[in-house]
Amino acid sequence: MSSFLTGRSALYFCAVGTALICNVCAADSPEIRTPPPSPAPRINGPDIFGVRPDHAFFYHVPATGNRPIEFSADKLPAGLNLNPTTGDITGALNTTGEYVVVLHAKNALGVADKKFKIVVGETVALTPPMGWNSWNHYAGSVSQQIVLENARAMAASGLIDHGWTYLNIDDTWQSARGGSFNAIQGNEKFPDMKGLCDSVHAMSLKIGIYSTPWTTSYAGHIGGSAENPEGAWKPFTGSKKGIVNKKIMPFAIGKYHFATNDADQWALWGIDYLKYDWSPIEFPETSEMYEALRHSGRDIVFSLSNNMNITNAPTVSRIANSWRTTGDIKANWKSMSTHGFGQDKWAAFASPGHWNDPDMLEIGTREKNQPGLAPEEEYTHMTIWCLDSSPLLLGNDLTAMDPFTLNLLENDEVLAIDQDALGKQGVCVARGDNFLVYKKELEDGSIAVGLFNVSDAPATVTASWSGLKIQGSQNIRDLWRQKDLGKFRDEFSMTVAPHGAELVKMSQ
Repeated sequence: MSSFLTGRSALYFCAVGTALICNVCAADSPEIRTPPPSPAPRINGPDIFGVRPDHAFFYHVPATGNRPIEFSADKLPAGLNLNPTTGDITGALNTTGEYVVVLHAKNALGVADKKFKIVVGETVALTPPMGWNSWNHYAGSVSQQIVLENARAMAASGLIDHGWTYLNIDDTWQSARGGSFNAIQGNEKFPDMKGLCDSVHAMSLKIGIYSTPWTTSYAGHIGGSAENPEGAWKPFTGSKKGIVNKKIMPFAIGKYHFATNDADQWALWGIDYLKYDWSPIEFPETSEMYEALRHSGRDIVFSLSNNMNITNAPTVSRIANSWRTTGDIKANWKSMSTHGFGQDKWAAFASPGHWNDPDMLEIGTREKNQPGLAPEEEYTHMTIWCLDSSPLLLGNDLTAMDPFTLNLLENDEVLAIDQDALGKQGVCVARGDNFLVYKKELEDGSIAVGLFNVSDAPATVTASWSGLKIQGSQNIRDLWRQKDLGKFRDEFSMTVAPHGAELVKMSQ
């Protein structure tokens, strides 16, 4: 274990037991590409963060290296404070503008520095959100305790040190309206929503919630509208084990809307993220909830689900932080590859604070009646989602990750492609019967290039300078293995495993 796990990650696997380690030590162990993080400090995560004026500021500086680490910052604007022990930046800023801060992380082995831009304005989620969603693994069995257990695992495993942030509750948390806002309240599985939010925040993490503008959610729980002014609601009788028969469910938006009631309640609890789920995704409902969130007094990332028609993108993309471009993903090669490689037509709508979302990650998941993804397919999954500038939302049980899964999720050079501040989505620049080549332009002037083998046999995939629209000698770095490969001219090739991917960065 110590050969590839250090710090929090090693402590996490010692805590959860030896069975996970034994599973990965089998003869058919997948390739663990990424070297362990250095014991010296390194500051990870995005280079930019957005906040609205006068709203609560909360950012956890993700950093690897041996603990203890002491955090500090130069030019931190008045109104913000940095906890030197946790790396949490809190406070509020009341003046719009940009502030360039230099973050520092120091331990016994050295000091790491990083420039970090804080943008105070109307746009949040300036890089794609990274976190976890309860639905794929837990569905209707999610509970307050399960969310807390996964939050603890996100922190203890070290995912938090690489920028993973959100713990998002999906459908089935809802009970009847009540409280001072006449808002949806937590049911018996979520008896203390404010306490849950406080507990997650105390771990330096953030928390999300689920709702719909329909009267009833996909899983048969109360929604954000009603046919009466009180918002009274009765459970639909066509449900079985908490999941509605969708063929007979009367999904509809009611006469009376409660977006403001619910947004104000979420802000009071301390919610940081909303998944707003209905179909078709259209502008009126989007705008109504956007305004409610904007005036709630709290920054709440606004994510839309599911399967928006691209004809609505010009209007919806201006106010939502992300929107589902697909139907629900499944844990198999066909579903994952179709979702990931089908995003080019959406590229024009992606920008900082506004992201195309091909759905959650199926990494480390074991869904019912699904084969799951092979290790090389999981590399492809992560690679194309990062090139697509997609939100990265895990759907697995964070309390039961094996070393391969954790290694796959903690490569900071790969995550940096997704989190690049330019916010320009990558697109396919070459394709053949068995391969795809993707290019993503980066803020520093370099490019990320993905080499994909979509066949069932190993293949050599070549990226030509003419296809990439670049010239001259290029320095190439293998991002998955964090290794410089040298200088190349005219073209670059790698042998790629079946259904596999390689990711490199090219710069002059």
